[in-house]
Order: sequence, then structure tokens, then C-alpha cells
Amino acid sequence: MSNVTLKSYLEKPEVQSKFEELLGRKSTNFTTSLMQVVSGNDKLKACNPNSIINAAAMAAVLDLPINDNLGLAYIVPYKDKAQFQIGYKGLIQLAIRSGEFQTISATEIYENQLKSCDPLKGYVFDFSAPPKGKIVGYASYFLLHNLFEKTFFMTVEQVKAHGKKYSQTFGKSWSTWTKDFDGMAKKTVLKLLVDKYAPKSLEMQKAITSDQAIVEDMNGEKLTYADNPENIDTTAEVMEDFKETKESENIDFEDDDSVM
Repeated sequence: MSNVTLKSYLEKPEVQSKFEELLGRKSTNFTTSLMQVVSGNDKLKACNPNSIINAAAMAAVLDLPINDNLGLAYIVPYKDKAQFQIGYKGLIQLAIRSGEFQTISATEIYENQLKSCDPLKGYVFDFSAPPKGKIVGYASYFLLHNLFEKTFFMTVEQVKAHGKKYSQTFGKSWSTWTKDFDGMAKKTVLKLLVDKYAPKSLEMQKAITSDQAIVEDMNGEKLTYADNPENIDTTAEVMEDFKETKESENIDFEDDDSVM
């Protein structure tokens, strides 16, 4: 698929109307960013343009910009179609928007920082000294306003095993796992932490459900998991609930340079 072909799809009145409905005045900047991302990725250029636009629409529904440098959301090629992927920074942003969290974060753990491992009582880290040695794992943490807190840790080997199991693109030279293993590892521990232990807004549920999915329509109501068929934790009811919630909200789409 050439960049011109994608441009012609984006110029369709129904496509322009949908992005304007989702993003208001930010739609032009969003679609320009989308063009730039695709033009710089030969694998994406070869993907079906509808799948690219639908994946972008999912990011627009979640109000996350498509920019690889920001790490909020990605459009990733899988064979001849594009899939939506959320970045760990995108998960953090959605969590903060929910209003449930005082703080939420993820970090790499160096060998001098891991002091004890107890899967029942939790892991103990020492961040007082500068990191030394190699990275041995990744940890995520959140603290809710009700003071409930939780930490989740995976070794590097566990993260790699998870990636191999749930992504058939793991290890490919062009995959996000290869280009940004650190970011994908942080996303993995953060996503598992939130999915297992945190309260999830409908927006967060939709993000987790659509992660690594090929989006079949611009409303994000039909998803397939060609790369990760086991990612079917949530159901179509979540999508419908999210749609109804968004339709009932009075959303201000004024320009916000800090977001786009």
C-alpha cells in the first residue's frame, strides 16, 4: 500500500467525519501524525489501509496520539493488516484519567536493587543506590486514593516467555518487542498488574481488550486476535458499555497541545 493510497482513504468524507466526531479540532493533527508514522514504516505501508485507519480510530476513541516517540499507542503491522497496541505510558494516562489512582508506574529493576522475592508477601527493592549490574526484571506499582497499593514483578526471562507466548511477532527484527523491549516489558508488568488487581474504568477495559487486536471497524466493536488469539479476556458487552458511556458524556474537544 502506498502512502498516497492511505491519504485517499483519509480523504473519504465518512472517514474524516468519524475522526472529527472522535477528536474535534485535534483530528487534523492526528491524521497528519498517522501519515507520518505509516510513511516511515515499510511494513505498515504494505498493510491493508482499512486496518490502519481502524487501528488509528481505536487510538482516537481512547484519545491517545499515534506517535512512536511518545509511547502512548502504536499501529503495528501483522502480516497484511495493522493492529492496535497500547504503550505502557498510554496505560498510565488512562489510569490517571479514571481518577482512581494516586500514582501508577513501571520501571526496570537492576540486580543490586532486588533485595528479596516473596510471591505471597511481595518483593522488596532498594532504590537508594544508583543501579548497578544488569537488568534482572521489571516491576509495576500503583497506589489508589483509598490507599490500596500493589506491586507486580517479573524477571526478564518471565517477560520474554510471556512475549513469545502471546505475540507471534516476538523476535522479529521489525517488531515492537525488538525495537523497544524495555517499553514492552514495562507495558507487560503494568498491564498484568492493572488487569489483575486494579479497578478498571470502561476506557481502561477497552484499551486492554483491544490491545494487539486487528480492529475490523471504526467503532472498535469487532476485534480479531490473529497475533494473540488468547487475548479475549473481556467481551463485546464491554465495548457496548463503553460506547454508551462515551455517547452520554459531554466531552470538550478544545485544542490541547499537551495531549497531541
